[in-house]
Order: sequence, then structure tokens, then C-alpha cells
Amino acid sequence: MTKHKVAKKKPSRLKKFAAKAMKLVKSSRKPARKSKPMAKLAAKPVVRPAAKPATSLRNSGKSGIVMRASSGKPHNESEIRRMPESAYMNGVQIEFFRQRLLQMRAEVVNREVDVKERLHQRESFADPADRATAEEEHWLDLRLRERESLLLRKIDESLQRIREREYGFCEVTGEPIGIPRLLARPTATVCVDVKGQNEQIESQFRDR
Repeated sequence: MTKHKVAKKKPSRLKKFAAKAMKLVKSSRKPARKSKPMAKLAAKPVVRPAAKPATSLRNSGKSGIVMRASSGKPHNESEIRRMPESAYMNGVQIEFFRQRLLQMRAEVVNREVDVKERLHQRESFADPADRATAEEEHWLDLRLRERESLLLRKIDESLQRIREREYGFCEVTGEPIGIPRLLARPTATVCVDVKGQNEQIESQFRDR
């Protein structure tokens, strides 16, 4: 009797597909892992640097001297005198002397106009005494006109020194002229020591 080998039946493709489908169904039923919530980052406020206040400092051209812009408020002589030495020729003092020089200039120009009018209005007098008086007045007007012209030139030079930031300092030594001297003579260009030396030299030449 011949033994017949029993061939093992291979699983059909349909069964394989069904098994795969079951695996997918089971896997889909598993609860999904919850993702941990991300902590919200608090938005940090942006801190902007505070704007620096605009300063109105400018170098006056002299070591250690700083000119500050004037606030526009007029100052009198007593306030100028009470200021400390560290505030010498600051913006307030410069503006004070600039206004004083401008006022002096206007007064000199007005006087010069009056002198010119008097010089052009010369009259002839028959009386010798009146004629002599008129000649003397004419000579005085000429002298006054010469002095006013010289003062006007000094005022303009002082205003120019203010624009060049050199006002208030001796043009010979470079030292401060000083508030008292400038109040007495706003057109001063040298300090008291240099002025005294110049006067001594002039007196020696006059004595010769």
C-alpha cells in the first residue's frame, strides 16, 4: 500500500489580509498618548533705554571753561557778581555782556548822528564872542565824534570776540579779565595787571 504524502495547505491570501486588518483594528483602539502641555512663556516686557536729555553745552575754547546756553531770563549786575568763579564766562554772563554791548552801540550811534547834524548846521555870527563860542563848540563836536568812533570800533571788536569765544580773557596773558572790570568797562581786552604795566610805560614816555 503506497503512502500518499499529504500536502500541507498554504494559507490563502485572503486569510493573510484578514489577519493584518485585525492587527490594525486592535492598534487603533489603544488610547493615544497625551502630549504634555508646553508651558507658556511669559512675554518679557521690552525695556527701552531712556532718552538722554539734550544738553546745550559747548566748549568755549578755554581749558576748563564751558559755556551753557542762556535760559533767556535777563540777569542784573548783582546776579552776575554773585556767580562763582567756576561759572566765569558761561552762557548767562556772555549773553549779559552781549546785550550791554549792543545797548552801548545803539547809544553811541545815536550820539554820533546828533554830532553830525550839529557839524552840518554851522552858523556864521557877526559878534566875535558868539563866533568864538561857535568855533569852540565845533571843535568839541569834532573831538566827541572822534571819541565816539573809537568807542564804536572797540564795541564791534568786543562783539567779534564774543563770536570767537574769546571775550572776557586777556589778549596778552590769556587770564580772565574779571567780572568787576568788565562791568566797569565792557570793552576791556586786557586784565588789570597788564593795564597797569601799560599805563606805567606810557607815563614814563610822557615824562621824557
